[in-house]
Amino acid sequence: MLQLVEARYQSPLVFERTLRPATGLPEPSLAGDVDEKLNVQVVYTSEASVLAAMREACVLAGNLRARIALIVPQVVPYPLPLESPPILIDFSERRLRQLASLSPVETLVRIYLCRDASETLKKVLLPGPPVVICGRRRWWPTRERKLAHKLRKAGHEVVFKEMP
Repeated sequence: MLQLVEARYQSPLVFERTLRPATGLPEPSLAGDVDEKLNVQVVYTSEASVLAAMREACVLAGNLRARIALIVPQVVPYPLPLESPPILIDFSERRLRQLASLSPVETLVRIYLCRDASETLKKVLLPGPPVVICGRRRWWPTRERKLAHKLRKAGHEVVFKEMP
């Protein structure tokens, strides 16, 4: 069973919803918390790529005795208020709960409603643990490759897995 925790960050352009495994009493806030357990961070870029990234992260997490943190930046266009995304948050939560339940490793899901996905990821990804991103192999730079490059440039350890 998963519980829902909400927290606001300093930036008015980010709203976070976290799905955590229910292990005890709910936590008051995640802002400023530092988890003692290592997280292998997986960035959600598309449905197909996140499945491959989760498989890769399960291998890494198993070797490191870590858990998986699935980071989902959901972009909200400017005409809409940040708290009212075009895709209902409840729908996203149900879909991501199902995805997290498929993982044999403890999985934390964090949904970020934001205006710019790459800027949000730079702010919310932890600097130490590895970040896993998957994308298709193409001769041109894909959106996933560009994101991996931006995150490496920002100082993150990125594992890019090519999908067939």
